[in-house]
Amino acid sequence: MKVSPEDPDDVLVSQAGKGNARAFEYLVKKYQHRVLALIGRYIRDSHEAQDVAQDAFVRAFKALPNFRGDAQFYTWLYRIAVNTAKNHLVSRGRRAPTTDIDIADAEQFDSADALRSHDSPEANDRRDRLELAVRKAIAELPEDLRVALTLRELEGKSYDEISAIMACPVGTVRSRIFRARDTVSAKIEPYMEGTFREGQGQ
Repeated sequence: MKVSPEDPDDVLVSQAGKGNARAFEYLVKKYQHRVLALIGRYIRDSHEAQDVAQDAFVRAFKALPNFRGDAQFYTWLYRIAVNTAKNHLVSRGRRAPTTDIDIADAEQFDSADALRSHDSPEANDRRDRLELAVRKAIAELPEDLRVALTLRELEGKSYDEISAIMACPVGTVRSRIFRARDTVSAKIEPYMEGTFREGQGQ
């Protein structure tokens, strides 16, 4: 069956589970930045995090025949990525955290972390352009999304605190932050792709 990047996850997952490498390639492209950002919360070195992210996708591909669709694909992938990161830390004699990162916080846009191990002039230029793109993307968000994201990402407020500040339910706060992150992620994707590909080439 021919697949395309526009196909829904269930179609891509079904085809990838049957060995369709192109279908899985589309899933990787769709979720690679979320997975890398998530693993970056556990492993601060960007090169190491990229290696672990690739390992997580390999594990996911091998486990696809066992995916039954009881949860969203990214929720399932999130669990694999977290376990892969923890196992990596333990295998190197480092203590893994006892609590997992909230899946709602898994997508973050810390360009300094993403490029932390790069210190060449070219890398610095990429970092500057990425940071500018992040600031521009956040500035262009609707006010309710921008405020919610700023309170969460820059000021470190809890969802309950943001709920009180913005006078709206916690569920609304989570929705706004998710939409804000998704919008920013889409806008900075062209700046992130080069970074991920460099890690794959090592």
